[in-house]
Amino acid sequence: MSPVALDRRSFLRVTAIAGGGLLIAAYVDPIADLLGQGRGGGPAVPLVPSAFIKIAADGRVTIIGKNPEIGQGIKTTLPMIIADELDVDWKTVTVEQGDLDAKYGAQSAGGSTAVPTNWNGMRQIGAAARQMLVAAAAATWNVSESELTTASGKVMHAASKRTMGYGELAAKAATMTPPDMASVKLKDPKDYKIIGQRIPGVDNAAIVTGKPIFGIDVSEATSPHLAGLLYAVFQRCPVFGGRVATANVDDIKKLPGVKQAFIVEPAQNLSGGVAIVADSWWQAQTARQQLKVTWNEGAAANDSTTAYAAKAKEIWAQPPAVQATRADGDVDAALKGAAKVVEGEYFYPFLSHAALEPMNATVAIKDGKVEIWAGAQQPSGGRTQAAEVAGVTPADVTLHMVRMGGSFGRRLQNDFIAEAVNIAKVVGAPVQLRWTREDDMGHDYYRAAAHHSLKAGVDASGKFIAWRDHVVTFGPDGQRGASAIGAAEFPARFVPNYAVYNSVIQMSTPTGAMRAPGSNGNGFIMQSFFDEVAHAAGKDPLQFRIDTLASLIVPPVDPNAAPAGGRGGGPGGGGFDPKRMTGVLELVRDKSGWGKTKPPAGTAMGVAFYFSHSGYFAEVAEVSVDAQKRVKVNRVWVAADIGRQIVNPLNAEAQVQSAVVEGLSQIMALEITIEKGRAVQSNFDQYQAMKMRESPTSIEAHFLTTDNNPTGLGEPALPPILPAVANAIFAATGTRVRSVPISKLGFKWA
Repeated sequence: MSPVALDRRSFLRVTAIAGGGLLIAAYVDPIADLLGQGRGGGPAVPLVPSAFIKIAADGRVTIIGKNPEIGQGIKTTLPMIIADELDVDWKTVTVEQGDLDAKYGAQSAGGSTAVPTNWNGMRQIGAAARQMLVAAAAATWNVSESELTTASGKVMHAASKRTMGYGELAAKAATMTPPDMASVKLKDPKDYKIIGQRIPGVDNAAIVTGKPIFGIDVSEATSPHLAGLLYAVFQRCPVFGGRVATANVDDIKKLPGVKQAFIVEPAQNLSGGVAIVADSWWQAQTARQQLKVTWNEGAAANDSTTAYAAKAKEIWAQPPAVQATRADGDVDAALKGAAKVVEGEYFYPFLSHAALEPMNATVAIKDGKVEIWAGAQQPSGGRTQAAEVAGVTPADVTLHMVRMGGSFGRRLQNDFIAEAVNIAKVVGAPVQLRWTREDDMGHDYYRAAAHHSLKAGVDASGKFIAWRDHVVTFGPDGQRGASAIGAAEFPARFVPNYAVYNSVIQMSTPTGAMRAPGSNGNGFIMQSFFDEVAHAAGKDPLQFRIDTLASLIVPPVDPNAAPAGGRGGGPGGGGFDPKRMTGVLELVRDKSGWGKTKPPAGTAMGVAFYFSHSGYFAEVAEVSVDAQKRVKVNRVWVAADIGRQIVNPLNAEAQVQSAVVEGLSQIMALEITIEKGRAVQSNFDQYQAMKMRESPTSIEAHFLTTDNNPTGLGEPALPPILPAVANAIFAATGTRVRSVPISKLGFKWA
């Protein structure tokens, strides 16, 4: 979302609250299609005043975390920004999760956008509140505001040695005229006391003590509206888009605890299947095991990853039937005249999000009002879908945002919310729908697979002269999928002869965004094959990358464009700064000691970089491989440039480490295969993430501070780890990894 200009009238509204406190509210002018974000969006709704800060008479401060919390730490990070500018001690702050409400402005999780889109606004909220408290103190003491300072939730007058706490001033501050936002003075970064500190997550204690904070924990104790709560399971057609032909629902209704069982016809936002509702979830799930269903499977029953692979080879065997997404120079002539040509067929598979907490939602419908408790990355889209299913307006839907036990992009889709609303509507009672692991893995919006046929050439001096890529990806109705290669993908613009073609295979299996969408697979392809080019050129792989970044041939369309969320340099070439990427490559070279020592036989380092979600990341992995093809990733060094400020270094390191571990899981073992329109893998025994004993000895995160606005970090650390490990395996063994997972190539964790 684009930044919104806030003026004095639109930004702050002040009201007194009980106990003599102060409520600081933010008001943002209507933003076109804000509430249309996510699937099933609707028209924009004017935003209303919203409370971000509450100061009680005793000085306790409550700050609202407005964005969905998935584990990315935003419930802590955004309130930290407000609290620092407010000038209070973090120990005096309580953070509350905000529900979905237009008064909070945009509420979403995805794309590593929360910090960059809220950095200025959250600072202004805190600074404006501080200025109003100072004005209240100045009026009380009849002194100039310029004579006053603040610290630790107090206003101080040095000349008279007087001090007043924010709690004492809150009621009077509520009568102060809101400041002109253009004049709100923000802190100098050198004066930050909370921003830049290692602050534990505000929910950590609740998580480790098992307190009910996740969607799956919602119960009758959560709200009086959930009295008589029932529990539901939903048996969907195993083939996407299928519907029930016959089902023994009358028999199911007779089983212990079962309150209702009925067939659901597929419709907008709803899959076809059988819903079972019972007094307990276990009773519903037990009854489900006695279901006898026959299905009309539909067109998706023809989907098959084996057939897709064969089709990709057929497409590659013919001249591209699609126009080049980008074509510079004469790539065919350059390859024909190259001293060395490297070529390879690369592949990465479909993946499931496999969040630890499966999809779930709790719904109560009464008197035309719908109340929902669910974790959603795009909650406004969930509200819109819920309204459509319930037959009410979005204004009649309340969505309580609960913490999510993982998502990685899966909860960008709100199908599970729509299902729960539909079941509650039919049953006429509050219902909690819980998916099983098998439901979750078998009915995902999968990370799309892609096949690449690549060629590149170097001249006799080792100069990089040509690159050609024909990508085969997947999408409905011929739409270009998220795995397609954009016109600015590196090495576009850094090689004189370049061409990329994107062909699409029609499929019915649904796909969607996954952590670092597109980048998570394309990073593996592009940086692995680029490593092949470096070796063909006879150059050090890390230095070859630096040298190539210095050879910009085609200028960006807009060299002054804001950092783009796209991959490899952003759409059209704007936003990608090769100097920033060079900086992180040099940093990771120095931190890892690249090339300084000769490792023992079977051990080597690999390097890769990637630009995604406006973040610049370079990574080096030290990997050992023995004669039995057992792999151990010993150490990983990550160098990042996400601007001038790391809001919470503790959380930043955690995000980097989690991205690395997730990427290592992907390179070794994770894959979803589709046969007869069904996902073959159904649980973690067939879809094995990395275990603690298999993880690297250390994952170091190093941040290069540059004079750029801060950007996000939940996603861009992931793409480089796969090619870094693949390139290290080649350096250690001479075996080039061109497809993942590598377990299919005989590798396994040591």
